[in-house]
Amino acid sequence: MANALQQMMKRQLDEHGWSYGDVARLGGLPRSTVHHLATADRLARMPQPTTLERLARGLKLPLDAVRRAAAESCGIHLYTEGAPDTPHDPEVATLIASVRQLSAADRRHVAVLVESLLKRTADADRPAPGPA
Repeated sequence: MANALQQMMKRQLDEHGWSYGDVARLGGLPRSTVHHLATADRLARMPQPTTLERLARGLKLPLDAVRRAAAESCGIHLYTEGAPDTPHDPEVATLIASVRQLSAADRRHVAVLVESLLKRTADADRPAPGPA
């Protein structure tokens, strides 16, 4: 099954009759980048902000929508304070407010820790291989 970013890209390509090359030209991205984002089963990491900005421009979609789809495709849930579909969780709000106060280097450390915890959880949820 296609991930959220793939679905979004396919929808735009089909709706407008565009190719990967068209999106690349419109957004100022290499065609190989557009192809990778459209075909990778799961993104190993979040694309760079400039890549997402250019992809949004190439797809003629809002940056926030492209960023959210890319994050979901990486297994990351973006928290948007006050969004109607985001239930209020005081613990999450405290964590986010606290992280905003950290230095850039410390935020990177927290991001690595969170990615590690998410990977550990994903690995634990996978069924064990059967006997050979």
